[in-house]
Amino acid sequence: MPESDKPVAIITGAGSGIGRDLAVLLAEAGYACVLAARTKARLDETAALIEAEVPGSNLLALPTDVADPAAVNKLVSEALRAFGRVDALANVAGHAPLQPIDAIDDETLRRCTAVNFDAVVYATRAVWPAFKAQKAGVICNVSSMGAFDPFTGFNIYGAMKAAVNIFTKATADEGKRIGVKAYSIAPGAVETPMLRQHFSEKMIPADNTLDPMDVAAAIWECLTGKTDMRSGETRQMAN
Repeated sequence: MPESDKPVAIITGAGSGIGRDLAVLLAEAGYACVLAARTKARLDETAALIEAEVPGSNLLALPTDVADPAAVNKLVSEALRAFGRVDALANVAGHAPLQPIDAIDDETLRRCTAVNFDAVVYATRAVWPAFKAQKAGVICNVSSMGAFDPFTGFNIYGAMKAAVNIFTKATADEGKRIGVKAYSIAPGAVETPMLRQHFSEKMIPADNTLDPMDVAAAIWECLTGKTDMRSGETRQMAN
């Protein structure tokens, strides 16, 4: 397929919450969007929402387990096959198990590490050749305030998000030579399904959470060059 005349963004975690809102914002800004999430039904819902709000959008929805490096490689290769370019990558997918340290099992550790950190590395590595060839590209990773002050029980999650912040800085440093920028957005509690699987509104009232659209807007600013952040920085967003 000929190279798209629109900028192209890959969004992981696009099936709900922050990722879904970000996909809508990018489509409204004229981006072709490659939507990735584990569940096809949720991706279909996101695609339908975008098509209703932004008719004629260029969309590619690909069910993807971001913890699987082969699946991530396929995601990027399919994006390049469909659009001929990738300009932006948003690593939004996350997994936040809530367990005290003495209850951490091996599978929980493996999955939390794989989704929250390994997946960021896999996706960054996969888009890097295209970015080098284009001499341009931007990455925004979703971190967490838990990387700075781990919430009780979110021990592995906070540790992996701290690793994401360091990797973001490393990505920015290496990216300077080829015109690539990288940012990290670290929100507090966000009104998403991931939050509500652990906490009721009685425990954390909706008024005390961030709107996912506000977080999506901060990521959008990074990806579209509207941010005042320096490449490599992590922006904390308290609720």
